This record gives sequence, structure tokens and C-alpha cells, in this order.
Amino acid sequence: MSGAEAVRERAGWQAGAMRSLPCVTASASASAAAALLLALAAAPASAAAAGQDGGDPGFTVEDSRITESSGLAASRAHPGVYWTHNDQDEPRVFAVDSRTGRTVATVTLTGVGKPRDMEAISVGPDGRVYVGDIGDNLDGSWQHVWIYAFPEPKTLGNATVRATQYTVKYEDGPRNAEAMMVHPTTGRAYIASKNEDGGRLYEGPARLTASGTNTFRRIGEVPWVTDGAFSPDGKELVLRSYFSARGYVWEKGRLGPDHRVRAPIQRQSESVTYTADGDALMFGSEGAGSEVERVAIEKSGGGDSPARTAGPSGGAQDEEEGGDRKTTYGVLVLAGAVALFLGFKRLTRRS
Repeated sequence: MSGAEAVRERAGWQAGAMRSLPCVTASASASAAAALLLALAAAPASAAAAGQDGGDPGFTVEDSRITESSGLAASRAHPGVYWTHNDQDEPRVFAVDSRTGRTVATVTLTGVGKPRDMEAISVGPDGRVYVGDIGDNLDGSWQHVWIYAFPEPKTLGNATVRATQYTVKYEDGPRNAEAMMVHPTTGRAYIASKNEDGGRLYEGPARLTASGTNTFRRIGEVPWVTDGAFSPDGKELVLRSYFSARGYVWEKGRLGPDHRVRAPIQRQSESVTYTADGDALMFGSEGAGSEVERVAIEKSGGGDSPARTAGPSGGAQDEEEGGDRKTTYGVLVLAGAVALFLGFKRLTRRS
């Protein structure tokens, strides 16, 4: 994950928000500030309530060793447990209990080289945990990247396991990526590249091989992506970025119609996974004591859709609405800041 990339995206997003920001007068500042504070105060309560229906709750990562949580994946073997890892670290992953936020296992990998930039994690249908050492902040400096895989432990506790290392390259040359997804029924691995002008979705071989190079081939175009996840039934793919997320119907191994997905604004939006039961999405962030926020999936029609709010005409209109939504978030944040500032000035003038 590159801080410069985050700054560039924020700059463009905030510029659009500033152009749409209405004039806020001093007389309106007190009510605007109060509304903002009430919304902020309500957010933790909503996150806590999300888990009261018996599903996994949102949580705070308590482990002081986890400061750059770049990937997130729900365990298949241990309900309520999520795998995560730092991007710049030794070859190890952590199992975190969503009910407490505490680490219940640290798994150290042997049989692999020194990781460069671990950015993604996924659990496959074969019972293995896959770790994507696929980051390249220089956007083309590595001729190949790696995927590590190890059997998900049957019991949780600190352990050292031997992993398999797979060498990966892209058919159209090196690039940066932060999203790797293993399909939950076919076991095929996919990587979404990351670029400020839009990325690409790549498909790996039907089966990865440890004896040679695995060439990933481009199969679609995607927006700026920091992580992605398949639904447990394999029928949806969600991709997130710093300020938004999109869902895609997954049809015969290809991207289908897309729709907007509700996603929280986080201090450094980095990861996403489905809960094991498919009832919610879990959105993660980087930083010490980072928050993992749960967003329930709204049921519509005959099946589940990942918290979508799609326009009636599909992709084009939905994309436009997605831009409006990001601007709306910016307006709320910026208007709140302006309101607080003007309210403070008004109080100081009276005194």
C-alpha cells in the first residue's frame, strides 16, 4: 500500500467535494456540528448492534504487532475467526477472534522466501489459506510475485507450518496489485491490479503449480482496487477502494453486471471479506488498533446482494451515482469541519 497513492485519490475526491460544498453560515454551524457529532457517536453503537443477531460483529484489532493489516479472510474451519497479516513483515499471519479482537493464533510460514509486500489473503475450497505477496509500489519493479498457501490449522494456537510458494507473472508485464481472491467453489485464483487510472482483473491457471511460473491472464477491467472477495457461494465478487466499493455478478468465470456496495469511510481503507455465512461484508483498515466494520447484506428478490443500491438502468447510471455518493461523504465531512470552525469563531467573538 502506498501513502502517495492514497493522497492522490483523496486529492481528486476532495476537489470534487469542494466544488459541491454548499455555503455554511455561522448561524447554521451549531446545528450542523451537533448533527455531525450525533452521527459519529451513533456509528460505534451501530457496529456493535450488527453482531447481536448472532453474526460476526465488527471489532478492533487488539494485537500491537498488527499495524498494517492489508488483507482479511473469514476462516472456514473456525467460526468468527478472521485471518490477517501485515504487508511488510516476516512470513506470518494472524488469526483474530471477532468477538474479542484478540489474536488466537500466529502462524509462521517456512519453505518460502522473504516476503516483499504481502497484500491479500483468501481461504480456498481445498482448506488452504492463500497469501498474496503481490504488492509492487514502484508499479512494475518485480518481474514476478508470489502466492503462498498452507493448510488451515484444525486447532488454533501459535504454530510453524510449511507453506507452498507459487511464482506468478502477468501476461502483459509487471504491475502493482493488492487484491487476490480464490474462488470458493473452483479454487481458481484471481488478482486485481491497482492503478489510479483503473486496474485489470487477471485469472490464474485452473491449478497453480509450484514447479514453474504461473501466468495470470487479463479477463476484465476494474476500478482502483485495494482488496476484493468472493461471496461464499461464488456468485458475487466485491472489490473495494479507499472511498467506495462495487459488486459484480460472477458469471461463468467472468465479470457480470455491477452495482454499488455500501462501504464505510475508514482512515485507510484496505481490506474486505465476506462473513463465512455470507450475511455481511467485513471492511478492514490499516494502523495500530485498526477497526473492522461489518456491513449487513441486504436481501432483494430471490437471493442475496452485497448491500447494493443499484440504479434502474444498470452500470452507467450506477457508476454516476457512485461518484455522487463519494461526493456526498466528502460534503458531510467537510461541512462538519467548516461548521465546527465557524461555531468556534462565533463563540470567540462573543467572548
